[in-house]
Amino acid sequence: MPIDLTEFERGAPFSGDPTQALEALEQRLARLQLSQIVHRKRAIILFEGWVGAGKRSVLKRLVGALDPTHVRVIKVAGSAEADDERHWLAPFWSRLPAAGDTTVFYRSWYRLILEQRVVGQMDDKRWARALDEVNEFEAQQRDHGTMIAKLFFHVTPEKQAASLRARQEDPWLRHLQDYQPIIGPGNRERADNVLQDFFAHTNTRWAPWTLIDANDETASCIAALTAIADHMEKAMPAEPPALGETIVPFRSPKISETNNA
Repeated sequence: MPIDLTEFERGAPFSGDPTQALEALEQRLARLQLSQIVHRKRAIILFEGWVGAGKRSVLKRLVGALDPTHVRVIKVAGSAEADDERHWLAPFWSRLPAAGDTTVFYRSWYRLILEQRVVGQMDDKRWARALDEVNEFEAQQRDHGTMIAKLFFHVTPEKQAASLRARQEDPWLRHLQDYQPIIGPGNRERADNVLQDFFAHTNTRWAPWTLIDANDETASCIAALTAIADHMEKAMPAEPPALGETIVPFRSPKISETNNA
């Protein structure tokens, strides 16, 4: 299903009280994660989008709201660090979440094929095969009962350039630019064309994309956390499981007379 990126460029500020909205979202996410843990459900969250779109700030908010013992964040490298000795999806198979856990992919399995396509290193045949493979991969996760939330953070070229310029001017933040951004300003027109084809083939019924207008940082954060919470609400049971043999009863520890002496 195609997606028109120009529909996500308004950058409208959040209309309510952002502090109150974020606090409510954090509480909502914590409650939903508790259901996930207790019911042993798996969740995958993808953070994808333009370099400089504020993904890292939203990730901090998300992880801060959750039980960290049941969340793992995987930072996906770009094409410069691809492993040619294995199938390109192999690193992700080994990092899928266990029962009750969430894996957040900061940049996703799409990043490698997107970058190679943008710079002309992937022909039409390989591109079509890679898109088919990733759609099947996501369908397998869905069929295994895993929730998949795919977020793409979109910014205008002007907003992206301003964000990267501010990063370069900061003596600390400039070091966060860990590799040359292919999904960046220098390849913007080519990347726009690739993304149109990309969304048309990967915005599936079983794993649809959620587009985030990231041109306003606060509104973007609220929209992203709301989308994740909505996904979780649909996937996680609303009621706790019935008491049974899986519940370990609490017993007060016995203190021996020797220890009391």
